[in-house]
Amino acid sequence: MPHTQRQQVGSRGQCSSSCPRLLILVLLSFTAQPCQTAIHIPSNYHISDLKRPPMIITQPESVTVFSVEDLVMSCEASGNPQPIFHWTKDGKKFDPSSDPDLRVTEDPGSFAFYMHSSTMEPLKQYQGKYVCYASNDLGTAVSNEAILNIDAPPSQQKERKVNVKSEEGSSIVLKCNPPQSSMEPIIHWMDWRLHHIQLSKRVMVGKDGNLYFAHLTSKDSRDDYTCNVQYLATRTILAKEPITLTVNPSNALLRNRRPHMMRPTGLRSEYHALRGQTIELECIVQGLPTPEVSWVRKDGELSESRTVKTMFDRRLRFSNISESDSGEYQCISENSQGKTVHTYTLTVEAAPYWTKEPLSQLYAPGETVRLDCQADGIPNPTISWTINGIPISETDKDPRRTLTASGSLILNDVDFGDTAIYQCRASNKYGTILTNTNVYVIELPPQILTEDGNTYTFTEGQKALLECETFGSPKPKVIWEKGSMSSLLADPRVNPLTDGGLEITNVTKNDEGFYTCAILNTNLSVTAELEVFNRTVILSPPQNLKVQPETTAIFTCLAFVDSNLSPPLIQWRKNDKKLFESHSDEKYTFEGQDLIIANVEADDEGVYTCQVITKLDMAEASGTLTLCDRPDPPVLLQISDSKRRAVTLSWTPGDDHNAPVQEYVVEYEDQGSKERGWEELKRVRGDEVRASLPLWPYISYRFRVIAINDVGKSDPSKSSEIHNTLAEAPDKNPEDVRSESMDPDTLVITWEQMDKRDFNGPKFKYRVMWRRVVGSGPDWHMNYTTTPPFIVNSISNFSAFEIKVQAVNEKGEGPEADPVIGYSGEDVPLEAPMNVGVVLMNSTTIKVTWGAVDRETVRGHLLGYKIYLTRLGPRGHHRGRRAQELESILITETGPNEEKKVISDLRPYSHYTLVVSVYNKKGEGPPSEMLSFKTEEGVPGPPMSLTLDSPSETEMTLHWMPPSQPNGILIGYLLQYQQVTESDDSPMQVETIDDPTVTHLTLKGLDRHSHYRFYLRGRTAAGDGELIMRKGATTLDGAPPSNISLSMGENSVNFSWVARKRHRNVPFQIHYLNKNDGSKWKKTEKVNSSQSFYQLQGLTPGSEYHLQIIYNNSTHWEKSIQTEGTEVTAVQPSFATQGWFIGLVSAIVLLLLILLILCFIKRSKGGKYSVKDKEEGPMDSEARPMKDETFGEYRSLESDLEEKRTASQPSLCEESKLCSQDNLDFNGSSAITTELNMDESLASQISRPSEVHEGFHALPDNSSFNPTSVSPATNGMPNSVTILD
Repeated sequence: MPHTQRQQVGSRGQCSSSCPRLLILVLLSFTAQPCQTAIHIPSNYHISDLKRPPMIITQPESVTVFSVEDLVMSCEASGNPQPIFHWTKDGKKFDPSSDPDLRVTEDPGSFAFYMHSSTMEPLKQYQGKYVCYASNDLGTAVSNEAILNIDAPPSQQKERKVNVKSEEGSSIVLKCNPPQSSMEPIIHWMDWRLHHIQLSKRVMVGKDGNLYFAHLTSKDSRDDYTCNVQYLATRTILAKEPITLTVNPSNALLRNRRPHMMRPTGLRSEYHALRGQTIELECIVQGLPTPEVSWVRKDGELSESRTVKTMFDRRLRFSNISESDSGEYQCISENSQGKTVHTYTLTVEAAPYWTKEPLSQLYAPGETVRLDCQADGIPNPTISWTINGIPISETDKDPRRTLTASGSLILNDVDFGDTAIYQCRASNKYGTILTNTNVYVIELPPQILTEDGNTYTFTEGQKALLECETFGSPKPKVIWEKGSMSSLLADPRVNPLTDGGLEITNVTKNDEGFYTCAILNTNLSVTAELEVFNRTVILSPPQNLKVQPETTAIFTCLAFVDSNLSPPLIQWRKNDKKLFESHSDEKYTFEGQDLIIANVEADDEGVYTCQVITKLDMAEASGTLTLCDRPDPPVLLQISDSKRRAVTLSWTPGDDHNAPVQEYVVEYEDQGSKERGWEELKRVRGDEVRASLPLWPYISYRFRVIAINDVGKSDPSKSSEIHNTLAEAPDKNPEDVRSESMDPDTLVITWEQMDKRDFNGPKFKYRVMWRRVVGSGPDWHMNYTTTPPFIVNSISNFSAFEIKVQAVNEKGEGPEADPVIGYSGEDVPLEAPMNVGVVLMNSTTIKVTWGAVDRETVRGHLLGYKIYLTRLGPRGHHRGRRAQELESILITETGPNEEKKVISDLRPYSHYTLVVSVYNKKGEGPPSEMLSFKTEEGVPGPPMSLTLDSPSETEMTLHWMPPSQPNGILIGYLLQYQQVTESDDSPMQVETIDDPTVTHLTLKGLDRHSHYRFYLRGRTAAGDGELIMRKGATTLDGAPPSNISLSMGENSVNFSWVARKRHRNVPFQIHYLNKNDGSKWKKTEKVNSSQSFYQLQGLTPGSEYHLQIIYNNSTHWEKSIQTEGTEVTAVQPSFATQGWFIGLVSAIVLLLLILLILCFIKRSKGGKYSVKDKEEGPMDSEARPMKDETFGEYRSLESDLEEKRTASQPSLCEESKLCSQDNLDFNGSSAITTELNMDESLASQISRPSEVHEGFHALPDNSSFNPTSVSPATNGMPNSVTILD
């Protein structure tokens, strides 16, 4: 049943504190015997005092009496009213309280009697069978039968000392003969030190207490074999007379003997047992050597759960034996001389036991009661009934009472007089069992025990259970309703339960709502609310993963959970076993909805299940993890079915490692061109193990195969044996035959070099053929080469040729080649375009026209025309101004067939020149005659800048710079501005400025609370130009800050405030007064209101100060503060503050400083040395520059500069002006000037100018160096030829 969540939303029928205390009763709780059944009035059923039938809760026990203290017979029972006890002995009424020899103890709910006499003589009269009866108004309960036996305690008997002699190797039995008693003795064979005799397969104790030797050895001789008999009930141990055993050693070799039964004797024996008992089968054998014993069941297998072998396998014990254990068992004894078998016939019968007991119940008048009483046993028991201990046959006959053949008792139409305790007895020859059953005919008012207002929550698809527990007699009838629905039970999913609950299978959202449970014909009802949530669904289940070893696998489990539910628990399982996050090896890591498995190994393979668990439901999904890897390479490559240009290659697949092979790649290696390496030849599907391979002629092949699966490629297989193909004539000619002539008077023929595999044979070469398209006749010029290109010299410029190239080898020539048209080298055009003209379309667009040139003068492929436009500057400016401007050149290219071109994006009001030239691949021809024109005036560009300045709260001054591109003559400006509003619909105000020299304007009467947008345009005769826009507001009058935060220290106070936006900066001063020392007022420097922060320093710790902000000679703000710390007291003067001491210390320091300077000067004026040696030698630690670098080691200028860039300590340049940019010349033209006299060699190194290698100046001009590239000839065949015709 799904978990339900109850929420109490109301209650009904609860008692107030004035209600009488109600009893919570348990009716007829039968706990004494397992055959009795408990009946409960629910604990939450409210009822006052209720009668309860008597119930035996402590049964009288059977006892064997050895002394007067042992005679105790007791009985306990419960009931309301308290039950009254009476007894029977051997079926006759027995009153212990009337016997003077018995003492009776009678308390509420209990009765016991004891022996009053101290002598044993009266005990024998009390031997018998006792039954206890407990009675009250509702009936009589009968106890089980208790048997009281009288027995004398076992005692020590006088015995003679026994001496036993026997030969070594023979078997013997030492008798124990325990005293006769009703108690089962426990036998211990011990020596005089009370140490147990060591038992083994050779020496053991029988169930009869005797000590059995399978065969004797000389070590068995001793005189203290003592049998100790223990009786647990009387706590008695009796020591028998010690037995002396003498073993006579045998002078001859011991004679082995086959096994022989010692106990039991013979070949067969029979045993009887009762169901549930414990019984042992014994098998003690003699023989030499000691026999081994085993047990078998002839008609089946031994029960492992109920049998166990003890006493060195000599006993087979049955625990809780059952009828199925009946059968034949064999003990098989074996040694080297043979074996013996003893058969045990085990018969298991049973005393009566219950298979169905009648239930104690509450009944309403008029109901029919059926008491089913069934028992089993061997032999079958007889069922009989008594009422309140009286046999039915001895009661008045009642036609409403029926006894069935199966032993059931039926009571029809019961009334209050039928309330009684009915005893069912089952008897056979092994005993009698009895059970008490209460039939309690009563009327109890109905009550609903389930709380009102419970809320039940389920998810869609579950089985919903709404509880409505009721109690009453007769049993209340329950009806369910939902709102106004009268046909609730018409839904086949809705099922009323016998306990009053309502079950709804496959619940849906439509089932939500309030349900009412009511008891028929009463006004009792409760309401329950049903809430249905969305079921938990796994949206993205774990996928089946195939991963490589030692990698990471990630399972993802994305689920949908109803938002009304708490976050779910995500539980991962592997092969249905719960996984826990690893902390030591980090094997499993849980990150949100992911399971991360690190370093995947073979043991990690399996099915991984994601369980999304909420408090209402659970969803789960699984994915498999399979370890996979690259396949092993194929093996056993074989070549077969060899043909002229084909062969069949077969192989045996390797292990695919759980990732099926998708395809195989067949690779080959040309043994004659091993530098090419292995190349792919063919791919085949992964389910094929052979491939037909196309081959090229005249190649020595070696093959190998690579397998590919989802993980990757296998290693290559071992290569196959070598396979050679025969030479043949070429199959094809080179492709892309063309001319790439660049120089005049030459024809360059080239093509794509053929793959060596297409040579098809030895001595491969190209046959090159060419002829003029016009005037050369049908004859072809022919030559041979091994590599492209092929150059033909001394031919005219840009002449058309037919060219073709054919492949040839020793075996023949390739197919006939198709000719293509090629041209000899081009030259630059000879003529310029004529009739060039310009048409002005507007201030930025022109149309250029020209006449087409003669194609013969182009001397090559006409690619088009180039138009050069040069802007000389704006119109109307003098030449000097124009010369200062940079000329801009615009180049426009056209197609070969165009004779006009429209050019846009020119600058208005500008002076341009124009020329046109024709060009081909070789270059451009001469330019046309220069044409000059001027563009018309246009609108100006935007002003270069616009800044705002507010002199007052209602005024704004605009400053601007003229447009950088006026595009004409500037005649003024247009200013527009408007207030910024949310609707952006404020009116636009306009100011026209007719003076082009004006660069500022002040607007007055502006709103101090508003922001404005300002738009400014320049103007020419052509119109208004492009605008520049700025947004701003006027600056408000400022004031010193008033909302000031203070932070006090020991010697300072921090002032902080928020500077107000748009407010003008205001200077003010802070005045402060120390109240502790009686000093005068002090004041700070001017502070600006826009600073937002100021620190007042120099204060005294632990002092009280008064602060004021003064503005315009008036106090704007004031406050008293206390600095932190304690007030400093005057320090007593010491000698350290005396003038003579300070002067003495100063003189000593000055003297030391002078000595130090002299030492450094002397070191710096040491002997001369080579700067190079100094630089290359190791640096002395003492020669390193000091912190201020006033003195130090001399370095070259280059090393100085490098150290200045990389040193972490402050350099001389950083601390002085000696190395400022004004004092350094890094070009080598001057030396550094300092007060330090530098070594001449060092100065020469620093001031030496950089040398330039003469080799760079000796190079000739590259423009004049243009060597002709000639391809090397191979095989003695030329790559170029001069044609004379």
